[in-house]
Amino acid sequence: QGLMAGINAARSVAGLPAVVLSRDKAYIGVLIDDLVTKGVDEPYRMFTSRAEYRILLRQDDADMRLTPLGYEIGLADKHRHDLMLSKRAERDSLIEWAATHNVKATKEVNDFLESLGSSPLTASVKVTDLVRRPAIGFWNLSEVFPPLIAQIQRVEETRREEIVESAEILVKYEGYIEREAMVAEKSARLESLRLPKDIDYGSLTAISTEARQKLSRIQPKTVGQASRIPGVSPADINILLVLMNR
Repeated sequence: QGLMAGINAARSVAGLPAVVLSRDKAYIGVLIDDLVTKGVDEPYRMFTSRAEYRILLRQDDADMRLTPLGYEIGLADKHRHDLMLSKRAERDSLIEWAATHNVKATKEVNDFLESLGSSPLTASVKVTDLVRRPAIGFWNLSEVFPPLIAQIQRVEETRREEIVESAEILVKYEGYIEREAMVAEKSARLESLRLPKDIDYGSLTAISTEARQKLSRIQPKTVGQASRIPGVSPADINILLVLMNR
């Protein structure tokens, strides 16, 4: 919180807009939004369960999420930004290779699959199809599929483990990640709808009494923030959208 306060204090002095990390970009975004929007009756602890976008807030992609912003506002230097870009390029290159190369149904491959309790192959499949199976990853599959180990060895040696892990996570959980990203994108639309500062919530008799009280006290800046206030129902949000001609 101190870091975010310092960033925005400096930007305020420089006449720049505040940096606001959304709930799908960083855990500090979840923490700050909870404290501001929901309030606390007891000491607050930042559990992963408090974040609705836990699949997007992964440890392996924290640099991908936050380094571009850090570079933009001057907190990350060009070297660090370039390292992130090269990591992303090598990760994506490995995924692309895996999605376009087949593993044949050889005895060695099928023995390997059966040893892990996985169904043997009856026809060739993409590398990514095998990696999506439980207990199978790039590293152990490469032991029975030499072209894969050759491809892995092309990855920068000093960061090979983390890049391969990052690629494997994206392959294994692609469907979940895409679905959660779509939900986050829909929520972002509400975040972009700013509420007028001069709304007199007390006069909005169409919404519930509890919602009027909570909105008056918290004074949310966006419709998205208002929707996360306990006691403000989806029906109340719809009424606010109607009042905003949305």
